[in-house]
Amino acid sequence: MSINQVVRIENGIALAISFYIYTLLDFPIWLFFVLLFIPDITMVGYAFNNKIGAKVYNLGHSFVLPLLLAIGYFFFLNEHLLIIIIIWIAHIFMDRLLGFGLKYQDSFNQTHIQRL
Repeated sequence: MSINQVVRIENGIALAISFYIYTLLDFPIWLFFVLLFIPDITMVGYAFNNKIGAKVYNLGHSFVLPLLLAIGYFFFLNEHLLIIIIIWIAHIFMDRLLGFGLKYQDSFNQTHIQRL
């Protein structure tokens, strides 16, 4: 089994766990699937060029922003923040399961998962 396959499997398991946690919290399941692809809006940066596209895409597909939101959740205890956090993290795991990792500036198709 290659490193790439291991990374994909672990991200698939993390996606399943994210969805399971979401369902345990009794949030609407339909909302999970409606919002799951919202982070892909960060691909809009590629309309300018690969450099801006990679930076914007990577910002939306790294764990930094969802984890900062998690800190905010602990202060405000807003369940809407928790929904966003879980779905955003699930999206990141889903993308990495499918081989869509963080992007290099060379090309949209060059990801950190492919270069492992």
